[in-house]
Amino acid sequence: MTTRSFTRRTLLAAGTAVLTTGASGLLLPARANGVAPTQTMRGGSNNYRPGAPIVDRIGGGGFWMTGTVRRAGDGAPLPGQRIQMWAHTTEGHERDAHSHGATLTDANGEFRLEMPQIVPAFGQAHGHLAYDSGEFETVFLRPLMASAKDTSLSVDFVLQPA
Repeated sequence: MTTRSFTRRTLLAAGTAVLTTGASGLLLPARANGVAPTQTMRGGSNNYRPGAPIVDRIGGGGFWMTGTVRRAGDGAPLPGQRIQMWAHTTEGHERDAHSHGATLTDANGEFRLEMPQIVPAFGQAHGHLAYDSGEFETVFLRPLMASAKDTSLSVDFVLQPA
């Protein structure tokens, strides 16, 4: 007859094996939760202008709007996606056509557009951004700035195929 002695070390090893392989003893495949799509923000579409032109800069510049665009699920970067931006700035109101512009994402799904300094409107310094090209579901964002003195705002999109 064989006698087994259980020490703390053998119990820990056995417990780790069960947790790693599951109670069945079979290794279960890893499950990826995926990257959830960005939800449209309330108030994000205020003063939106469909088809705003792609520009190198809005107005005199001095403030940078940056971010990334990725695909929902796998999080892959999305190059060539059109992102529109507008805001209440030192040079105009967010309803003014000259306060709107768009840019395209680069090969890494990143975008960057210079615009005039954003100033508070209705008590809050905020920007507006939109993805509206049609390949993916439209998303409107209205991120708030931490301070009206900030000179940049970074915003990320995760897009769901349309």
